[in-house]
Amino acid sequence: MSDTGDVTQDQSTKEKRPGKGSAFWLTFLAIIVSMFLSALDLTAVSTALPTITKRLGGGSNFVWVGSAYSLASTAILPLSGRLADVFGRKPVMLCSIALFAIGSAIAGAAQNMNMLIAARTVQGIGGGSILNMTEILVSDLVPLAERGIYQGVIGLTWAFASGVGPPIGGALASSAWRWLFFLNLPVTAIAFVLVLFFLRVRTPEGRIRDKLARVDWIGNGIIIAGTTVAMLGLTWAGVEKPWGSAGVLVPLILGMLLVAAFLVYEFRVPSEPTVPYDILSNRMVLSTYVATGVHGLVSISAMYYLPVYFQACFGASPIRSGVDALSLALLIAPAAITAGISVQALKRYIPANTAGWVLTIIGFGLLSMLKYDSSTGKWVGYIIVMACGVGLLYTATVFPILAPLPVERTAASLAFYTFVRSFAQTWGITISATILQNELKKKLPGDFASQFPAGFEIAYAAIPVISGLEEPLRSQVRAAFADSLATVWQTMIGISGLGILTLPFLREVQLRQEVDEAYGLHVGDDREKDDRDEVAVTRVNSRETNPSAVEKAV
Repeated sequence: MSDTGDVTQDQSTKEKRPGKGSAFWLTFLAIIVSMFLSALDLTAVSTALPTITKRLGGGSNFVWVGSAYSLASTAILPLSGRLADVFGRKPVMLCSIALFAIGSAIAGAAQNMNMLIAARTVQGIGGGSILNMTEILVSDLVPLAERGIYQGVIGLTWAFASGVGPPIGGALASSAWRWLFFLNLPVTAIAFVLVLFFLRVRTPEGRIRDKLARVDWIGNGIIIAGTTVAMLGLTWAGVEKPWGSAGVLVPLILGMLLVAAFLVYEFRVPSEPTVPYDILSNRMVLSTYVATGVHGLVSISAMYYLPVYFQACFGASPIRSGVDALSLALLIAPAAITAGISVQALKRYIPANTAGWVLTIIGFGLLSMLKYDSSTGKWVGYIIVMACGVGLLYTATVFPILAPLPVERTAASLAFYTFVRSFAQTWGITISATILQNELKKKLPGDFASQFPAGFEIAYAAIPVISGLEEPLRSQVRAAFADSLATVWQTMIGISGLGILTLPFLREVQLRQEVDEAYGLHVGDDREKDDRDEVAVTRVNSRETNPSAVEKAV
């Protein structure tokens, strides 16, 4: 396997690429607003879940409010990446925003948990595609060598949404939780208008029938089925059914077998696969996908369960727990930007990845020392260390994936990158929930724990009643929560160690200076437009008639 870091740059392509004028910045604004929309909803709803569950009488169905979104957003990722290659980026982005808006409207009007879960599924399809398209569009507009600061801005946007989401969710949960979803509608409208008028990127020519024929429907059907079945098992595991039960093991094993079958199918059958073989045959790319999965797993665990710590141990309201969690988001943001700037300035991505994993492990180690009566200085300081590590990795992991691959593989590699992170996040939520559930069963006072029958998530069912308990029971329950969450953080230390083990597989590869002209920014006069379109059509046709040419570049 040759090192593509020494590939000679295409000077004619570089000369044709336009500067970053108003068209670029308006396009980038459209992308950022769209991503903010999806990230805000994800983080705001998690804080309000206990209250929403109580209002709708969700009981054992509570877990599906989060899982339905995660399941749908994960399963759609490979297909949305492929559709973006075939139909173009703009139509897929517009459809994604529209689906997200429809799901938000239905969720806000939900009269029961089943209706809310269905709405979250629709939202998930749109939200997952939005996040996927954000990564792909930025790669179309900015060469990898210049992308550090832009990846940092993406991380900043995500972190800002993560920061303001919990306080918004907490504020609305207590009095008007439906507006948690209805408020998405005006933001959705802004994002849709920005994309419609300002997202000026090229769309491949061709008939709809021909484009549909280029989509690997069988492969995507396999991965959607596999992801769905596996995540059903994960959703039931540890709460509705024991981990060792057939109801968990059968769907989990079957789902993972289908995911493996998808990869085998992709490598052998389709002429235009969703995940080309040369992506996963590169050792550095494969190891970074593993690191991406680990990062997704541990980071979502912190985001989901730190608010649980604040509400259970400190008696914080949903809005107060959201404000307390701001320290996490406010540190992730500058860390993400720092990673991007360092990669762009040093032309090296290994230092940022190394620092990220070291700080993440140290941070979770510190979190495991928190007690129910820890001082503000302690928990803020501990979260700062962990947040810096997580923030660095939000940006740093994408560079080792894209650096050794030709630009023609960008959409496919980024779609799989987002899929891995999203799939791992579901594992993170499930593993943490199971650990917390099992530890609370052991550590909560027996009379108190017996109030919550099997099939209920003890943490979310117990939090609303803790403040009304008499002493010393109240302190005993809070101590049990702190000790149980310490076990969660200790588990995250071990899992983060897998991220450290991927570092020896990294090597520094020269960051590319070109973008894929087939999907780049669409600006300039008519003559320049014709020249660019001719280049784009030539490159697309070359891929269709001679797909092996791409493999030869790696």
